[in-house]
Amino acid sequence: MKYLLTYLKGMAMGAADVVPGVSGGTIAFITGILDTLLESIRRINPNLIKLVRQQGIKAAFDHINGPFLLAVFGGILTSIFTLAKLITYLLVAHPIPVWSFFFGLIIISVVHMLKQVQGFSLVRLALFAIGAVFAWGITMLNPIVMEMTYLNIFIGGCIAICAMLLPGISGSFILLLLGLYTSVLSAAKNIDIAVLATFAAGCIVGLLSFSHLLSALLRKYHDATLIFLTGLMLGTLGKIWPWKQVLTWRTNSDGEQVPLLEQNLSPMQFEAITGQPSQLVWALVAMCAGIGLVWALEYFAGRKR
Repeated sequence: MKYLLTYLKGMAMGAADVVPGVSGGTIAFITGILDTLLESIRRINPNLIKLVRQQGIKAAFDHINGPFLLAVFGGILTSIFTLAKLITYLLVAHPIPVWSFFFGLIIISVVHMLKQVQGFSLVRLALFAIGAVFAWGITMLNPIVMEMTYLNIFIGGCIAICAMLLPGISGSFILLLLGLYTSVLSAAKNIDIAVLATFAAGCIVGLLSFSHLLSALLRKYHDATLIFLTGLMLGTLGKIWPWKQVLTWRTNSDGEQVPLLEQNLSPMQFEAITGQPSQLVWALVAMCAGIGLVWALEYFAGRKR
């Protein structure tokens, strides 16, 4: 039952990672598995080979918390291959309620993270501001177009997987900024083994290296790191704002025109400029649902402790 729940949390992470602007790391944090995930990945290092020789594969598998990792990444992959189409459809058919749900999710997650910080100081407030400005700056960047080479795909995998571990920064959005999002999706759709293997290699290198850094920061400077990550989450709210006007478009892997650059609008401006209903009531309901979901997770986690 424990690993089934972990598997479902992994599915939630995978569903979030599909959406440019929403971070799987945020889901990992609010579901309470981020620290365990980082620690488990951190244990995958050269010393593992020595452990295999001395005590066998089973001991090494237990050492890295293998069942937990299988459950998490199994859930992520399952979600990517099964829920991706549903989430993509909902974002096209019902964008305002879906983005409102994510908006509420991020807002309450920021509150949830700040409650875990023991005391505030000018330095910590500065870290919070730096995190927010940094994340906001990333979301405001214009996408570039990197040449489709194996080296760039490898680098893209390294960066995207690091973003996936960080609450607030979306790995898929980083790929979009690098101009590799369409290429990677196209490779997945066409099962281009060479490109997928190169991207996976980059992900593995980024995962094993960055997880050590983030895990060490959380161990040695827990509150300072936490408040910086909270700033990152807050800074992405502009990207997730439900009411937008599309300024420019891009062609996706299916040859369809999808938004590239967008401008945030108020619900009233949205109705005036686009001529479409703002769906304000549905947006508020969806936002409250996102807030309620995190509150419920926090409540049940508290009861379990």
